Amino acid sequence: MDGAVVVSSVDVHAEGEPGRILLGGNLQVRGATMSERLAWCVDHLDHLRLLLLREPRGHPALCGVVVMPPVTAEADVSIVIFEQGGFRPMSGSNTMCAVTAILETGALPMRAPETVVRIDTAAGLVEATARVDGTKVRDVQVRNVPSWVESLDTPIEVPEYGIVKADIAFGGQFYVQAPASSLGVELGPANAPALVRAGAALLASARRQVTVKHPHDRGGGAGKVSSANLSQISLVMLHGPSTEPGVSGRNSVILPTGELDPDRPETWRGVLDRSPCGTGTSARMACLHARGELDLHTPFIHQGVLGTSFEGLLHERVRVGDHEAVVPSIRGRAWITGFNQHVLHPDDPFPRGYAIADLWGETSFT
Repeated sequence: MDGAVVVSSVDVHAEGEPGRILLGGNLQVRGATMSERLAWCVDHLDHLRLLLLREPRGHPALCGVVVMPPVTAEADVSIVIFEQGGFRPMSGSNTMCAVTAILETGALPMRAPETVVRIDTAAGLVEATARVDGTKVRDVQVRNVPSWVESLDTPIEVPEYGIVKADIAFGGQFYVQAPASSLGVELGPANAPALVRAGAALLASARRQVTVKHPHDRGGGAGKVSSANLSQISLVMLHGPSTEPGVSGRNSVILPTGELDPDRPETWRGVLDRSPCGTGTSARMACLHARGELDLHTPFIHQGVLGTSFEGLLHERVRVGDHEAVVPSIRGRAWITGFNQHVLHPDDPFPRGYAIADLWGETSFT
């Protein structure tokens, strides 16, 4: 096509959250460890992340996964997550999307009634168990990396919202989590603009005021906001009580679409996670367990903004460095929505896509 670049993807959604899965081995990601591969993606594939996630090929709520060969003998594949905010070490919903794409396309053999896929991530080894019916993956349970609490009821000063008591926890990424009511907002799709603004303000403030450090991070200093290492507060969850039988709790996770600055309210922008959020649910369960509100082996049904749910479970207690941690799993469903070939012509004026502030946190044409 006269020098055009063509990138193939399998598009999937997990309980509503869209993921763009790259199965092609031609990406040739370098690195003997997952930390090295994550850093390589940050240094060499950011143009691809922007091309696929931003307009005109993508949209603010879209995420993606680079699927690669494993780096350890225990694993079948390895993955690196890419979101609007950068490359990430782990994501529950995106792992469900990736496993569904891998099995339903035949990239790995699918065996009924269950197929286990072991996955290297920059946060550690995870195990996904897909329940299979014929040629369809009915659901995927992701046994996640250990999750723990950094601090409970941490006072964070949020401009316009006052002092908010929030929990800081790790569930594959670091989260700041607080009741939606503590910021004067209510959960539900009708309240999306208020949830996004409040959550983005809390996340921006937490990143400035709270330092986190993953015990296994070798990639940067404590509190450094960099996609190349684990030691950052990546996302924010606003949560609340259940409003219907059979549901343990509700939440909205806000995904930033641009740089956040607590001193600039115009940057408090983002989108709601369309799923109930896997790593966020893992972190939430760790906080509930630390408070004595959730026992091991007790199902936790966590509902997202669309009314879909992940089923969480805490399996055992472990230690990670100095942290008392728990091993969580999350179960959800995913569906392939399309097989796409994304084309970039050499004279396309937007080789890294673009973002306009009517939808995005800021305008960018680079």
